[in-house]
Amino acid sequence: MTEATPREVLIGTIAELLSGVRHVAVGASSPIPAAGAMLRRALDEAAGERVRLSVLGSERHNFFTNGSVELFDAAGQGRVDAFFLGGGQIDGSGNINLVGTGEYPEVGVRWPGSFGSAYLYYVVPRVILFREEHSPRVLVDRVDFVSAPGTSEAGIHRPGGPHALLTGKALFDFDRERARFVLRSVHPGHSLEEVRAATGFAFDHATAPPTTPTPAAATLRLLRTRVLDELAETYPDFAGALHEALTAPA
Repeated sequence: MTEATPREVLIGTIAELLSGVRHVAVGASSPIPAAGAMLRRALDEAAGERVRLSVLGSERHNFFTNGSVELFDAAGQGRVDAFFLGGGQIDGSGNINLVGTGEYPEVGVRWPGSFGSAYLYYVVPRVILFREEHSPRVLVDRVDFVSAPGTSEAGIHRPGGPHALLTGKALFDFDRERARFVLRSVHPGHSLEEVRAATGFAFDHATAPPTTPTPAAATLRLLRTRVLDELAETYPDFAGALHEALTAPA
């Protein structure tokens, strides 16, 4: 068995971040979070546990029949434990920007928009921020436009918010009281110096942060068999690319 690829490390890390959830929802166009959620489901079922998974855009892995309408309703009732959000920009306070760069409304770069991100950020207790790209272009000191705030003022009812930030280089926890990220681990092949240089905001970290664990052999087997088969229904191109990465000559 070959060693875990960088994307398999991300998928395995997501599965660990989802430990203990009852229902995880994944938005459209999110193949890596979907794979991590499917891996979590497979691991829980192997242990005799059950986690409900709803992947928007999937026919086989989706409990919702009316798409985002049911997702928002379930989330507002406290029946979604985890969700994934990204952003064209993410800052050190957990704010995300899905609108564009520049001074609004004269944005120089326009992104698709916020849709339900601000609502879900408030009501889903375990929101995992995910961006595979880790650069000062994405991880900024302050977002140009706040599509969804990372924290709220005292007195505002908010059961939801950022739980962690996962990128292609590192994993951060989010300290909600201090509105600040804390580096949990650095992925294999990367260093603290590299992470600091590629991050546009300040964060707390240990002098020698640990390396992000790679999936165990049994977990890798599950990922490369059952999970890849399940993933191919919604994301055939991505599943094929993962398979090719495993069979490509070293």
